[in-house]
Amino acid sequence: MKSKTLRGYRLALLTCCMAAFPAAVFAAPARHDGVTLTIACENDQFARVLADMAPEFTKATGAKVDVDIMSYPELATKTIADFVGHTKGYDIVTMDIVWSGQFEQAGYTVDLTDWIKRDTAELDLDDIYPSLMHALGGYDGKQVAYPFAGYANVLAYRKDLYEKAGLKPADTMEEHIANIAKLTDKANKIYGFVANGQKGPAAAQDWMQYNMQLGGSILGNDGKPTLNSDANVASLATYKELFDKYAPPGAADYDWGGREESFRQGLVANMQTWSVGAADYDNPKISKVVGEVGIKLPPTAKGVPPQYGIGGWGLAINADISDAEKAAAWDFIKWIDSRPAHKEMNMRGAGSYIRKSELTDPDLLKRYPFLPVVAEAFEKGNGDFRPRIPQYPEIQDALGTAVNAALVGNGDPKSVLDAAQAKVVKLFK
Repeated sequence: MKSKTLRGYRLALLTCCMAAFPAAVFAAPARHDGVTLTIACENDQFARVLADMAPEFTKATGAKVDVDIMSYPELATKTIADFVGHTKGYDIVTMDIVWSGQFEQAGYTVDLTDWIKRDTAELDLDDIYPSLMHALGGYDGKQVAYPFAGYANVLAYRKDLYEKAGLKPADTMEEHIANIAKLTDKANKIYGFVANGQKGPAAAQDWMQYNMQLGGSILGNDGKPTLNSDANVASLATYKELFDKYAPPGAADYDWGGREESFRQGLVANMQTWSVGAADYDNPKISKVVGEVGIKLPPTAKGVPPQYGIGGWGLAINADISDAEKAAAWDFIKWIDSRPAHKEMNMRGAGSYIRKSELTDPDLLKRYPFLPVVAEAFEKGNGDFRPRIPQYPEIQDALGTAVNAALVGNGDPKSVLDAAQAKVVKLFK
């Protein structure tokens, strides 16, 4: 058996106790006795659900499953080290949408294209949103990962605060910013706006959402970076103004967790976010805004067509592992993404949708009435506003530094984006 030294949060799932869900969830084409699968898993809502459900795969196939749950930066660092070092520590990796180009170019993961063609009938592909099949693992004609957890960029807002102020959620960014200003009441610790400001991926990724909605773009029509375009500079200036005037103190150091917590604790009236977090706003164990949150598609600036961001995660198979492990890993992916298993995952609060049937399912709709908003985003959304190209990691690093620098006053929007552009343009020569 191969040796795997794993740090961080680790679950030996074979011994995990849970109530089994129906056996019909999985019809195994083969046994995988003697195989152990280790999954490198992002610490999103789906992580613990995946861990709880995986023992059913063991019962059906004999394959043991371990899940190593870790933060976003740790996941990126440890999986790339595993790929580059060919250490075979992970069999399956939850792959962020923006890593597609990097993974494909480097050959880190199995190209699933032929396997998908072979198993088309079993995969029930007509039920999976084409936008997610493309965005959560498709790149340059190859399928470097299989869609697993689709997210829509949405606006979460406090219905009670809007009603009290006699306002309605806006459809244009200009009106939205006016609402943010009117809803900010610092004397009572109510802030109209919150977003990620922390240096690194958090600041870069949140700003890119606003940048798209304000009419900016990371790449030009020629596919080359345009980080310091006039539109992007204006967008970052607006982002900074929102932080300076309307965000909670310390928001320039928030990542996804801090941003979400400020909203759940009732400090914030408006937050653009990924739909995966919406399931927790009505959870009284962690939320003080139960019953008071509305979810809608985000606004865009006047003259900018509606822009709905798509994000999320695919499941990728390490190209270095043995054929037996690859076969077991592919069976695991087919199982967890099947209609019954994926619905069960979301009934348990994973907030990770890929199937049309899930977003129209009566059981899920009863629990999560905002799902039609997610469905519309998946039908119309853009998974490439954060460029899914091999150079993306360097672009994100440059923007993560630039955006935070602007927010904390270590440079004006133009100068920090000029510096970021100078760094990344060299990658395209």
